[in-house]
Amino acid sequence: MRRICAISIDLDPIPCYYRIHGLGTAPDELRALIMRRCVPRFAEILARHGIPATFFVVGEDIDLELLGTEARASRALLGELVAAGHELANHTYGHPYELSRLPADQMKAEIGRAHELIGEVAGGAVTGFRAPGYDVSAAVLDELAALGYKYDSSVFPAPAYYAAKAAIMGAMALLRRPSRAVLTSPRTLTAAADPYRPAPDAPWRSGQATLVELPIAVTPRARTPVIGTSLLLAPSWLRARLLRAMAGRRFFNLELHGIDLADAEEDGIPGELVDRQPDLRLPLRHKQRALEATLDRLRLDYAFETLDHVASRVQRDEL
Repeated sequence: MRRICAISIDLDPIPCYYRIHGLGTAPDELRALIMRRCVPRFAEILARHGIPATFFVVGEDIDLELLGTEARASRALLGELVAAGHELANHTYGHPYELSRLPADQMKAEIGRAHELIGEVAGGAVTGFRAPGYDVSAAVLDELAALGYKYDSSVFPAPAYYAAKAAIMGAMALLRRPSRAVLTSPRTLTAAADPYRPAPDAPWRSGQATLVELPIAVTPRARTPVIGTSLLLAPSWLRARLLRAMAGRRFFNLELHGIDLADAEEDGIPGELVDRQPDLRLPLRHKQRALEATLDRLRLDYAFETLDHVASRVQRDEL
């Protein structure tokens, strides 16, 4: 059987990046930019390659009571994705990076409200979840299990990513411009890099939970991150090396973000964010070419499935 690749795209809105970089409140006109400008770009490329993907949706973006016309437009766009064979999954209601640290009732509300809103758009049950900032906990897994979820895809066992994030957050704290992001438990770095059933009380350890964990891609041995940021920003020789390294895994969970196909100049993104977000310093055309080249290479060796389908395979012990 050919190896399987799942493309997943986190639709974090621009205000999330303002919080990460300690920039305060994002301009209102940027709130729906990822949905309005970036999602159609992904949809076009995926359609051209005939690839189904999983889109992790933030519930606020489709809350009619909160955003009105913008939410209605986002719902229509996401409905088109569903009709084209893509999956919609849960990325919480308001994308709180501190999800696992919230009181139980707030954590449940973040997951449950998004579950309801996304289900309305998807026209069926939502079966997958990814925590903001990859920070999942036993309490979060319990809530997902109670809602009947098939999978979580939050574990990112990448030591280099963790170290870089910790260093940047530490430097920001010294500059008195603290990030709103959080560090995951370092125990997550010991988690399996291939799909597994987590222990109900420890997401990083194998066990007998009803749902499965689909970790985000890292290379064998070195556990180098292989995500949209690393692939789209890398020179072609390094991108090819990372993709070759992933041949050692039977499953490639390739995570991207909506902002990966943003263009700072064309989309009117302020310089204060561009200065701190390296991917925004590259023109859209460069990133589109890099994504196209990545998909062309992967199509030679992989069958593409949504994360929901992959989770079903894992539950049947077919992967």
